[in-house]
Amino acid sequence: MKFLEYTNLDRLNVFLGHLNLGERTIKCCLEAYSCKHAGTDKRLSLSLENEMLDYLGKSSDTDSSSPVDLLLSRSSRKALIYLVLTLYQMYPDYDFSAVKAHQFFSEESWDTFKQIFNNYMFEASKEWTERNEDGSLLEVIYKALDEVVKLAECEIYVYNPNPNADPFLEEGTIWSFCFLFYNRKLKRVAGFRICCTSNMANDAFLTDSPSYGEDDEIFDNMDM
Repeated sequence: MKFLEYTNLDRLNVFLGHLNLGERTIKCCLEAYSCKHAGTDKRLSLSLENEMLDYLGKSSDTDSSSPVDLLLSRSSRKALIYLVLTLYQMYPDYDFSAVKAHQFFSEESWDTFKQIFNNYMFEASKEWTERNEDGSLLEVIYKALDEVVKLAECEIYVYNPNPNADPFLEEGTIWSFCFLFYNRKLKRVAGFRICCTSNMANDAFLTDSPSYGEDDEIFDNMDM
């Protein structure tokens, strides 16, 4: 995977990289990659392909929690491999194959992303509007992502792992999301990680933080 530089993504990262909102801090990262193998990508791809085929062979058609549909076709498995390789680029010190990351992706829509963004990033959006005059934060993010992956032509995935094997969690995390935007034709992936941490936390995670189960309900109750 090759990192791609975009000025509009850099601008958003400067604003959202560490946005202090008083009791909370928003930490976001937008990164873009071309799906071109580099370094150990080929070896990882082969390993992930074999892992998916093995999982597919052991999965039951009656297992409603199994992401079998995403693994049936070679093109879909290839897409998931690119998504996992993107995660490796975003977190190079984390072994995603060890937690079978391909099992934790679900395909979503822009409307789903928009609803989650509006719900969780309301304060950040207000802060953006006070400092900038070129549209809302969501509009600017849309334009920046569209420049990279042509949103009308791309697939949108959310990575929602088991909280015990989540590289995105850090001390004081209240909530976090990781969206990946994949354009098959352009062979590009844009990753958008959003995390909110408590400024009140010291040496331990918040015990009263919303559970991942609560976040899962967001997707269950939405009209896709």
